[in-house]
Amino acid sequence: MNPAITGLLLIVAAALEVGGDAVVRLGLKHSSGFPRVATIAAGGIILLAYGLFVNWSPADFGRLLGVYVVLFFIVAQLTNLLVFGVRPGLPIIAGGLLIAAGGIVITVWRG
Repeated sequence: MNPAITGLLLIVAAALEVGGDAVVRLGLKHSSGFPRVATIAAGGIILLAYGLFVNWSPADFGRLLGVYVVLFFIVAQLTNLLVFGVRPGLPIIAGGLLIAAGGIVITVWRG
């Protein structure tokens, strides 16, 4: 599969996983009764869509998920900032740089 298409699938998957997790979190914190159940169920459906997108690519599963973790981290931090208003602190930034370094190793090291 074209690397650009694989990259696009991974970006969509990251957005779906982070979005699904955020919807579940919002459902747990801000609703009760049927609205709470419906919000959590919607989050579950979004997470199912994530599972489909992340596995759509025929690329090597281990390598694919290694790179995916980097995209997930970036999307998660942007969502945490934009949706929940939480800015990443120095430990998150430092850890994120280590995650990105690992993603680079997984992507370029052939062996």
